[in-house]
Amino acid sequence: MSIYGIEPIGLRSIRTYPLASRKSKVSVREFARPIARGASLTKFLDGLSRILAAEDLRHLLVAIHAARAKRKAILWGMGGHVIKVGLGPVVIDLMRRGFVSGIAMNGAALIHDFEIALVGNTSEDVEAGLGGGKFGMAAETGLYLNEIAVGAARSGFGLGEAAGKLLTSGRLRAKHADASVFIAAYKLRIPVTVHLAIGTDIPHMHPAADGAALGAATHHDFRLFCALVKQMHPGGVYLNWGSAVVLPEVFLKAVSVVRNLGVALRPITTANFDFIQHYRPLQNVVKRPTAPGRGRSTPESHGYAITGHHELLLPLVAAALTSGWPKGR
Repeated sequence: MSIYGIEPIGLRSIRTYPLASRKSKVSVREFARPIARGASLTKFLDGLSRILAAEDLRHLLVAIHAARAKRKAILWGMGGHVIKVGLGPVVIDLMRRGFVSGIAMNGAALIHDFEIALVGNTSEDVEAGLGGGKFGMAAETGLYLNEIAVGAARSGFGLGEAAGKLLTSGRLRAKHADASVFIAAYKLRIPVTVHLAIGTDIPHMHPAADGAALGAATHHDFRLFCALVKQMHPGGVYLNWGSAVVLPEVFLKAVSVVRNLGVALRPITTANFDFIQHYRPLQNVVKRPTAPGRGRSTPESHGYAITGHHELLLPLVAAALTSGWPKGR
């Protein structure tokens, strides 16, 4: 016999209802469909479920197609990992097809793209070099990327434009120019901005580093990025790929600058793609910039968080865009 002075509640009087009468979140109408052998890419995409991330992807791609059709800005933010896992050629193809209006990169992305263009290799073994103080000390990377910053500051350029200018000038033999996002963007006149945090990138350790030049060049690019974000109004898109801190912070500040100058920046669509959903991208890309305006009756903005590896997701997104999926949007 229980020592407690309370009895379990009886359940005989609980009221129930028919299962079919309940409003549910998932229906068989939204289920994925098996893909037939030899089916096309669009058949595969059409067979995705209409649930959670798969449905978010549909809505996001509809927004990108709409922005392209209306000539609204489609901006891509990229961390270094996107470049070093070999996605430059895919991004370049999207640039040529009109799915990229501007690109924002952190310093790591600039380093990886530069090294790929110059020698076809990047991403050193940090552990192997750190013990002897050799990590980050590749001569060409430190010399030329700092030269880019000094030249940019003197000429009133940003780092992104200056990098494209040097890599296409003929001064350097870019053996793998076809894989460089900076070279392709410069030739296509698509703005690329580079956003540094001084001390985070290997060129900042080199004798040629000039803090004033680095600061001036990256601040120029911040202001240029603000101008690109302004072109998102209304109906533009911002995609953050693999930057967990720097680019989400830069995007949030650019949104504030644009709205401070009187542009509502609504509706817009944003998305964060990463294999871990971090705090800053979720807040500064997905949620805060797309929050409803207070006291305003404006079209609704949307933010999406899609989780997965860049080397899988970005080619999938690119293939969907170039195939015109989803159809009938």
